[in-house]
Amino acid sequence: MISHEILKIKKSDKSFPKRLREIPDCPKEIFTIGNIGLLKEKNILAVVGSRRPSEYGVKTTHAISSQLAEVGVVIVSGLAIGIDAKAHLGALDAKGKTVAVLGSAIDNFQPTTNASLGKKIVESGGLILSEYPSGAATYPGNFPLRNRIIAGISDATLVVEAAEKSGSLITAFLATEYNRDVFAVPGNIDRVLSKGTNSLIKRGAQLVSSNRDLERFFALESGDAKKREVRL
Repeated sequence: MISHEILKIKKSDKSFPKRLREIPDCPKEIFTIGNIGLLKEKNILAVVGSRRPSEYGVKTTHAISSQLAEVGVVIVSGLAIGIDAKAHLGALDAKGKTVAVLGSAIDNFQPTTNASLGKKIVESGGLILSEYPSGAATYPGNFPLRNRIIAGISDATLVVEAAEKSGSLITAFLATEYNRDVFAVPGNIDRVLSKGTNSLIKRGAQLVSSNRDLERFFALESGDAKKREVRL
């Protein structure tokens, strides 16, 4: 179902996303704008990371998100500045589909600097999702909470850059709790934004060195995959 109006979907409704219903701390209801059918797609990947990424993080996020979106993977992120925005833009630039999960009311795109990006996501056939109804107040604690939804609606989570203590790592740990796969892009050992991702790899996250690592996970590798490979 595609709607540019706000839809309220209860956990008991048939249209409620199956993946999200499986997690133990599932919201009782969600609100959406756009293409709710994306949450039924076969391959969904969450891409998260720092709000202040390096040039390496920006290029890596855009490259991987665009390459995966091009072959049909739905890219999920949180519409925040930094890695989140680059993940959404990578999918859009590839004319693919992306889902933005808000930590604010469904009609209150935060940060406001990304409001135009949120509108572009809907207009391109994507989806905006929140557990907060129109007019709801926004609290700092909302944003860590929404990470469970990002992880919950996705088959796997990719962390590109993250400090040792960050919301991105919360998303990764939640994905592990939900028995979802976790991937991480390695980084230089002397950089703060590499400490979180390198730590995830040490803990068992799958190392990503090109888009092909994720394409193999989703069983999407094709004959021309070598031509499209983006090495990090």
